[in-house]
Amino acid sequence: MRSEKTVAITEQRLATMVLVIGTGGAGLRAAIELAEAGVDVLAVGKRPKEDAHTALAAGGINAALATMDPEDSWQQHAADTLKESYLLADPRTVGIVTQGAARGIDDLERYGMAFAREEDGRISQRFFGAHKFRRTAFAGDYTGLEIQRTLIRRMDQLDIPVLDGVYITRLLVHDGAVFGAYGFDVTNGKRYLIHADAVILAAGGHTRIWRRTSSRRDENTGDSFRLAVEAGARLRDAELVQFHPSGIIEPENAAGTLVSEAARGEGGVLRNALGERFMARYDADRMELSTRDRVALASYTEIKEGRGTPKGGVWLDVSHLPRQTIMTRLPRVYQTLLDLQMLDITREPIEIAPTAHYSMGGVWVRPEDHSTDVRGLYAIGEASSGLHGANRLGGNSLIELLVFGRITGQAAAAYSQSLTAQPRSASAIAHAREEVDDLLAADGPENVRALQRAIRNTMTEHAGVVRDEEGLRTGLAELAVIEKRMEDVGIHPDIAGYQDLAHAFDLKSAALAARATLEAALERRETRGCHNRSDYPDLDPALRVNLVWSPTTGITRESIPAIPDEISSLMEEVSTDGKLAE
Repeated sequence: MRSEKTVAITEQRLATMVLVIGTGGAGLRAAIELAEAGVDVLAVGKRPKEDAHTALAAGGINAALATMDPEDSWQQHAADTLKESYLLADPRTVGIVTQGAARGIDDLERYGMAFAREEDGRISQRFFGAHKFRRTAFAGDYTGLEIQRTLIRRMDQLDIPVLDGVYITRLLVHDGAVFGAYGFDVTNGKRYLIHADAVILAAGGHTRIWRRTSSRRDENTGDSFRLAVEAGARLRDAELVQFHPSGIIEPENAAGTLVSEAARGEGGVLRNALGERFMARYDADRMELSTRDRVALASYTEIKEGRGTPKGGVWLDVSHLPRQTIMTRLPRVYQTLLDLQMLDITREPIEIAPTAHYSMGGVWVRPEDHSTDVRGLYAIGEASSGLHGANRLGGNSLIELLVFGRITGQAAAAYSQSLTAQPRSASAIAHAREEVDDLLAADGPENVRALQRAIRNTMTEHAGVVRDEEGLRTGLAELAVIEKRMEDVGIHPDIAGYQDLAHAFDLKSAALAARATLEAALERRETRGCHNRSDYPDLDPALRVNLVWSPTTGITRESIPAIPDEISSLMEEVSTDGKLAE
């Protein structure tokens, strides 16, 4: 439904060689690479760059530096990554990241980041999750925040232009090639028409489409997925979503906020309501240091089978650790629980439950440079796919954004410099304008926030930690109803700004991401890593494939290259022991 609302708008036209969408760690690292090479670059983010999701990453960043365990190597790092991906990661992508990891750490040091160090000056590294050796470098339990601050300082030194609070609504494409993007300022509604030779998409994943999530309210809503797909790209492995074992349960407005995995890494233990240290039932060898998918499933199973806490969680206890250890190694966890719950973790356990945490799938990209199906369009960070497969090792995401931020920055620069002309499309620009105009004129009865909540409820109930055929089909039916209701939304900018318009685009992104996830989860009729099908509890060797999705072709299966001998010889056989069906 439309009204005759009239909105006075201005539109600013900008031009740059490379446009970076997203100002988290991945986007900033790409922008830095471009600026250091003398390439004209503009970075745009819908959130302030100081408040990007990267800043929430707590535990650490992986690289086989061998500072603590001399026998470690990039090949072993690659083997661990591939093994814990349940063989769905692309070996080429894994090789690029693990070989480039040390360079990524060097870059951060060059930019002035202060890592935790041993007394002799070596970068300190600790065990994290299912790594064979200690290879996770860190800065207390606020590693992501320190990385983000370090990259921002380097951005400032290079005087790289950044547009904060600008929401990109559509990529501009002509004849299969990107030529820019369209968006608006979320405060005053000012429009931006940005021409660019190349675009790097670094706008995160889609975990906010679940009810309990480690993402904040208006981030990771699937923006990258929608922008890429509407431009002509595809998604890969949208069903592979990592549920972090330790999200807090209350208060409601902070439900899903992470308790860093470092809490388990430093010796925290998990107990059910009966006081049992239950990980012995699921992974007796690694216990709390098992992979995220196993720990999340173990907690889910304990709760589902009636051994959960009164609020529907389990206990994570670090109170037995020395107070000094907690204050120096887990300061952020301590402060967060004190602020949110007035809970002193040096004395009392933390009530936690699995929470949607990381999109291991994302935009389909080529492993060598993260280019997409659309010429000139690249995707990096959580927006992309290929590294993590069906289970992401803790600490791999931060090193991924540094490695591919650098590589993709170089690739986008080379692409821009190779162009002899840049065709544009007046009709593509007109369509982008009309899309915003139509939403601003929408005056229907449906509330955007209510529809977002409906999607989160559907995904939580039918595509959470454990899934089955009936639930997924019910989820798709519910989503179809929501998509129909979306045709009658009402958008009402007010004196506070254009957030309502931003929420409407978030809703469009969430709906697309939800459909891709549900359809891919339905197709993957097996249990593998983070993807648990109670009706198909076994791993199916025939499904050692990536599932590639687009709204036009649906799901197609993509084969995965062979693992090089030097890597496969270091891998232990992937086991499904401890993976319980509902």
